[in-house]
Amino acid sequence: MGAKSPWASAQDIEGVRRAHDSFLTLNGMSADPKIRNWIRVSWQRSHDSLVDADRPAPAFVSRGVQETTLTRAAIPVFDSLTTELTNEPVCLILTDSKGIVIHRGGGDRTLLKALDSVDLAPGFSYSEAEVGTNGIGTALEVGAPLLVNGDEHYTGGLRMFSCAGALVTHPVSGALLGVVDITTKAENSNSLLLSFAKLAARRIQERILEDANQLDHALLGDYYAACQHTGGSVIAIGGEVFMMNEMTQQHFDANDQAALIDQTRDARGRSTPFTLLTDLPSGTTARLAYQPTFVGTNLAGGIIQVKEQRAGGRNLGGTQVPALAGVAGTSSPWRRMTQDVLDARGRHEWLVLEGEAGVGKLCVLRAAHEHVAPNRRLAVLDSTDADPAHDFLDRARTELDSGADLVISHAHQLPDEARDGLAELLQDVRDNAVSHDPWIALTVQSGAVNDELAAQLLRFFPRTVVVPPLRHHLEDLPALVRHLLNRAGVSGLILSGPAMNLLMRLPWAGNVTHLRSVLADVSRKRRSGIVEPEELPAECHATTRRHLTKMESLERDAVVDALAVHGGDKAAAAAALGMSRATIYRKIRDYGILG
Repeated sequence: MGAKSPWASAQDIEGVRRAHDSFLTLNGMSADPKIRNWIRVSWQRSHDSLVDADRPAPAFVSRGVQETTLTRAAIPVFDSLTTELTNEPVCLILTDSKGIVIHRGGGDRTLLKALDSVDLAPGFSYSEAEVGTNGIGTALEVGAPLLVNGDEHYTGGLRMFSCAGALVTHPVSGALLGVVDITTKAENSNSLLLSFAKLAARRIQERILEDANQLDHALLGDYYAACQHTGGSVIAIGGEVFMMNEMTQQHFDANDQAALIDQTRDARGRSTPFTLLTDLPSGTTARLAYQPTFVGTNLAGGIIQVKEQRAGGRNLGGTQVPALAGVAGTSSPWRRMTQDVLDARGRHEWLVLEGEAGVGKLCVLRAAHEHVAPNRRLAVLDSTDADPAHDFLDRARTELDSGADLVISHAHQLPDEARDGLAELLQDVRDNAVSHDPWIALTVQSGAVNDELAAQLLRFFPRTVVVPPLRHHLEDLPALVRHLLNRAGVSGLILSGPAMNLLMRLPWAGNVTHLRSVLADVSRKRRSGIVEPEELPAECHATTRRHLTKMESLERDAVVDALAVHGGDKAAAAAALGMSRATIYRKIRDYGILG
């Protein structure tokens, strides 16, 4: 970095200190107009966020370093640059897109000790809302590279440092990945700090592009090989890649193609092969076989081969599946699942019903049982009540002895003792130790079946039927909405076409349970009439598929509400929320906030 070069004169430093003291004394109402405008605005945001002006208090996020596109590219760059800076009192810091420190390199012992004293270390959040004006969090808020010198920091504990932050964005998609921060003691600050941070960010982006080219090349090779080898329908999915061969486009109509694309979303990022059957809108059953592609240990994406398959020679395209009381759905995936459950119940075949949380597994079992055997009682025991185990097992045996059929819900959550005892009970039933001939079913959550459960319990059940997640049969959503509103006693409430279209664009991570909570929120405010899009909860105006923390959900709702209040004016909404326009645009993109 060269010889020390003070960043400002003593007079300038004293002016910044006076301006900051005045800002705090006047409770955030003014600052010296000579202070850079973005610093003044950052101080105001820090003040409004109730940041401690004396000592930073970053939150600790309990998680280790995970291998991501950013870390794969950045850590080798950091190692190289740290070597170049061996004799320099500077530290290189890498954060994710939320300002959480994920890597730190370089720095002498004195500097590292000082950084540890303010928790500028891996695992801690240095967002502006946490610690006030700083090179990491403020760069994220402003959306541009910047240098924060000494007393320009909002919090007193950080004024001993100068830090330059530069954003790292994906060179292909433009998505924000994180921040490179160069930090040193304030007396060592140099105008080259920011240039060096930009250089580091640029090197990381170049490496990301190199890696992406290698990954895409490998994925493309596997895609062409699959197309040539099979001569059938092939789909390729990667981080920034989606390809569908001509055979797929010719063989499946637009509706079926849309359903296939929706199914591939669940495959993105999967590192293990899998196969699934899916019912398409045309009535065709398709078999999707996924095979991941790697470059070394890095996942490039995967290849999906699609084949038509009519399970058991049965096509439900024209089959009339009975309507079941208490459930709603007429789509091909829902009808096939319903028919499979009815067939199992009709044959008195013990059954495992698998599906994501909230899809309605228990409702389906109750409805099928009522349809096939209305004169038999169905007892339901929840495995979450299986402690103590002997009480749970006594209740199960008592129900079976009374002549009832039995469902064990959430069987994947059974404690070891209860699972072992239930296996013995099922064996007794199988050996006619119980005087009646009951029908027994389990519900389990997708992906939660472990080896012990499979070995001890599932061996008694000849068949598993999967209840599709709501996102795989969205055509049923209008009927579901009507059904759920009627059951809630608000039959006079109707969703307008635009409101229904908005609901059908959402991923519904919580499935039918999630939909029920949204409708309950709507009906608390209106119990009759037509619901328009603006009357739906804020979460319905965002399409992000990732799970949000409580704080992220609150932030998303605040942005949606501000946009609604200001008629979609992003600048006005940003001003009302105390954030920059760059930040609100980033939030809109991150949360998938609609129009």
